[in-house]
Amino acid sequence: MNKFLMAFGFIGACLLGNSAMAVSAGTTANDTARATIYTNSAGVSTAGSRGQKGTVNAYIQNQRNTYFMITQPDVDTACRQKIMACLTDYCGDTTIVPGKTSGRCMYASEIELYNYALLCLQKDTSILLPQYNTMTKNGSGGMNTAARLCPSYVQQELMSYLSMANMADKLTKTHSDLCVQRRRELEAAMSCHSVALAYGNETTSMLTTTLSDYCGAGVPGGSAEMVTRFVNAGNLGANVWGWADKIVGLELNNKGQNWEAAVDAVLASYTNRMNLACGDDMKLNTAPHASSSGNGYSNLQAAVAVAANVAFPSQPTNQANPYANQSVFMEVTSLSEIYDYKTANQVVQAGLTNNALTQNAFLSSAQMDNMQKAYKLGTKVFVIRDSSRCFTIPVSTLTQSETSMVAQMFANCVNR
Repeated sequence: MNKFLMAFGFIGACLLGNSAMAVSAGTTANDTARATIYTNSAGVSTAGSRGQKGTVNAYIQNQRNTYFMITQPDVDTACRQKIMACLTDYCGDTTIVPGKTSGRCMYASEIELYNYALLCLQKDTSILLPQYNTMTKNGSGGMNTAARLCPSYVQQELMSYLSMANMADKLTKTHSDLCVQRRRELEAAMSCHSVALAYGNETTSMLTTTLSDYCGAGVPGGSAEMVTRFVNAGNLGANVWGWADKIVGLELNNKGQNWEAAVDAVLASYTNRMNLACGDDMKLNTAPHASSSGNGYSNLQAAVAVAANVAFPSQPTNQANPYANQSVFMEVTSLSEIYDYKTANQVVQAGLTNNALTQNAFLSSAQMDNMQKAYKLGTKVFVIRDSSRCFTIPVSTLTQSETSMVAQMFANCVNR
């Protein structure tokens, strides 16, 4: 009996030993057997980590992604920062303050800034995106640099920079002390303009007194110079024969032909001053004035000619436009930028003289053909524009009223 029990105990011990060894082996060699099995949307099953290790790993990865998303820029943002830094170093920061002087790049061309931005980027071989530096720092060719990734962003960023610079410059001009002064000056000039037209045929003393009340030295924006300019506008005695009062004692307030247009021209000059100071594009809309039909000489001219023993000055003949419906001016838009008056004059002359099929970088064939037809019908002035400038190019002699009209309508254009 004892032998039987001993044998049975020996067999049980062996069985228990094998089972313990099996559990121990399974615990160390096949740890994922007791892990959670995850199945994704594609039907692929993966074994997770033991306990909360999978959740911890996901949290760490999410924190890492959030950090790089917040602190590290993408390619577009990084390149914009590089290009803006290049342009700012070249042009200087723009500060909108009253009385600020012109910036370095106010008259810089788009090509100049574009070339400089490219050169600036080509010299920048630093790492553009630090989060990708680990896998690219040992690579060849400089894949992760501004010189490699950013040139394609230069044109778009340059347009944005120019737009913001122009708006900043406009705000600077609008809020400057000079602009405020020119606006007050124009307000005073507009008051004197209406007074000069109403009292233009009165005596010099009365006209001067009346104008002094509206735009004299005591009025905001007014001055004695402004009063003198309106008093002498269209005045033959002041413009041409000012020395005649020492010879003959006549009233100097003797208005010549189309003197109303001369008064309008004085107001147009103050409008130009305000446009240049404030960056505005204000145009005048004045009522048309009936021109006098007489071509005879005034009493003052005759008296001065006799006293000085000289011949009468030649009177220009104002020839009316034979084509009643044809405009005196024609506006043309250039296909390329025009930076000075000399180039604009050459473009207009080429458009009028060359064959319409001649290749031209500034004008199309249709524009050249229309210009030549308009010139044959009596157009005397061509107004050529590009993206930011305009130029008035006369091609025929203008009458005084036509000159005044063009000066008022295109007061912001370069005319010489």
